[in-house]
Amino acid sequence: MNVLGIESSCDETAAAVVVDGRRILSSVVATQIALHRPYGGVVPELASRSHIEAIAPVVDQALAEAGLGVNDVEGVCVTQGPGLVGCLLVGFCFAKAFAFARGLPWVGVDHLSAHLHSVQLIADPPGYPLTALLASGGHTALYYLESVERQVLLGQTRDDAAGEAYDKVAKMLGLGYPGGAAIESLAAKGDPRRIAFTRPYLDKDAFDFSFSGLKTAVYRYIQTQPFAVERNAADIAAGFQAAVVEVLIHKLLLAAEDKACPRVALVGGVAANGALRLNLSRAAEAKGIQVFIPPLTLCGDNAAMIAAVGYHALKAGGVSSLDADVYSRHRV
Repeated sequence: MNVLGIESSCDETAAAVVVDGRRILSSVVATQIALHRPYGGVVPELASRSHIEAIAPVVDQALAEAGLGVNDVEGVCVTQGPGLVGCLLVGFCFAKAFAFARGLPWVGVDHLSAHLHSVQLIADPPGYPLTALLASGGHTALYYLESVERQVLLGQTRDDAAGEAYDKVAKMLGLGYPGGAAIESLAAKGDPRRIAFTRPYLDKDAFDFSFSGLKTAVYRYIQTQPFAVERNAADIAAGFQAAVVEVLIHKLLLAAEDKACPRVALVGGVAANGALRLNLSRAAEAKGIQVFIPPLTLCGDNAAMIAAVGYHALKAGGVSSLDADVYSRHRV
């Protein structure tokens, strides 16, 4: 089944064609980073307008790269939420109209669920059950995945998401937006032992997260140390990153052990962080736990994961109604 996936939850306009929920024929992502960089973050109104301009060309490109015409599409899957409502509506309405005009089945997909199951698109996918950490700019949470249709929330952040903390610390250090890659690059030049920030475990035996205190600790260090940014920026970045990485890994492996689950997955935008990927692989290997991480192209927002998860809903006969609407907060 050739499924067209569409994603527009935040600042990427994406379209992809995936066959039977597994084989990616194309995956196109139009980013808005340059548009939002001067403002230090995503401006919802600008993002929505950019989606309107990009959605049709991106879908056309995805179909062209897949070697398909519009009549070869057999189903449509689109992000329904969570995300920025104005942005979501662009992709959702386009998908609804595209499917209706051609008499195709279509279904709205939960963005977080798509991230969680994105590891099923790798060459050697894991089986279920699976313990997964979803870490991104808007979400940080642990899940126990029993199947494509069922996932159980184990814990989540009580304040800032990990990616959000990266962006805010990057701003403190004058690194600009987005902050994840900038912090990682700078941290590679520093010594994480020189400035050892307290690890924000919240509760070492529980699954919830909190990164607001760590962000505040970095701010206070910068404010109280003369020329801190000028002299110690790399060490600050390294110390901050080490604290985040250590907590994320501890909680994920703790959840896996609690569930007696031999497999873990790391997904979401923060999963692109090299230090996190490397240290998780090492820590999990020491405990005899398998690690599954999507390639970098599937860590950020993309439409391939939307098409892959939505395929299972379409296969089961699920179809969204024309009066369906988007939602801003997650329902997983």
